[in-house]
Amino acid sequence: MIFVTVGTQLAFPRLMEAFDTLAPGLGEDVVAQVGPDTGNYPNLKAQPNVAPDEFERLFTEARLVVGHAGVGTILSAKRFGTPLVLMPRRHALGEHRNDHQLATAKAVEKLPGVYIAWQADELAGLLVRDDLKPMTNDESPTHSALIGRLKAFIETA
Repeated sequence: MIFVTVGTQLAFPRLMEAFDTLAPGLGEDVVAQVGPDTGNYPNLKAQPNVAPDEFERLFTEARLVVGHAGVGTILSAKRFGTPLVLMPRRHALGEHRNDHQLATAKAVEKLPGVYIAWQADELAGLLVRDDLKPMTNDESPTHSALIGRLKAFIETA
């Protein structure tokens, strides 16, 4: 099962339309939390919101989670050890107030278990990959370097 989530505040029709088109060829269920989206997505198990316990269940059972580049989605994928595909909303397309999701995606694109679809047509290739790794709680090299600098600072203070 693939779980698609876009948060609760804004609809993300570009992502949902892409998934509705792709879903019949995937050979697995696609459950989508679509927020305040009123679109018709007959190939998705779409619902506006997901209760916290259901959200957790979907994250843990999903083979893959796909979402907007929201920090909550990223942290949840890390917490539950789920591979994550992000497609950031774009301000120029009227999908958000600014391009902070582009900046977020750029900041996390090198993390293990995070895969970025900068455009909707990049989703199909990511969804069928068999080498998608889960996000982990392992420390990144950047995190380790920061901790080392903080320790050195404290020791010399």
